[in-house]
Amino acid sequence: MSQRQLVTEKILCHKVKHGISWQQAADALGKAKEWTTAGCLGQMAFSAEQAEALGELFKLDENDIAWLQVVPYKGSLPEAVPSDPLIYRFYELVNVYGTTFKELIHEEFGDGIMSAIDFSMDIQRENNPAGDRVNIVMSGKFLPYKSY
Repeated sequence: MSQRQLVTEKILCHKVKHGISWQQAADALGKAKEWTTAGCLGQMAFSAEQAEALGELFKLDENDIAWLQVVPYKGSLPEAVPSDPLIYRFYELVNVYGTTFKELIHEEFGDGIMSAIDFSMDIQRENNPAGDRVNIVMSGKFLPYKSY
């Protein structure tokens, strides 16, 4: 396990032990809960000020705080096809609807991709009498391929 993964484990242990929500962590940074959670799980680098705030919230030492500021190795899934049922549903969505996403984005925008760098996400609970729904809005900048 890498040093950064060890910091993530410390964060998760303290979060569970003390009942801290991801929204509380986001509030400590003044950032979105989705971005903050991704960072705490090892997928984003924090500024020194942000790392200090998280260090205080999660009772991390100076070494841990330093690791929160290191640009991480992106991609956190342990296997190519995820086995966790919730994460697998996203894999299934891409398998079933990926070509539809691609066709409709290309038809609307042209040849290019949706950025996962210039990106935001919002996850909300949607109350529904037939059973609550998960509402996920993803917004990524369109990046057209250039000809040269």
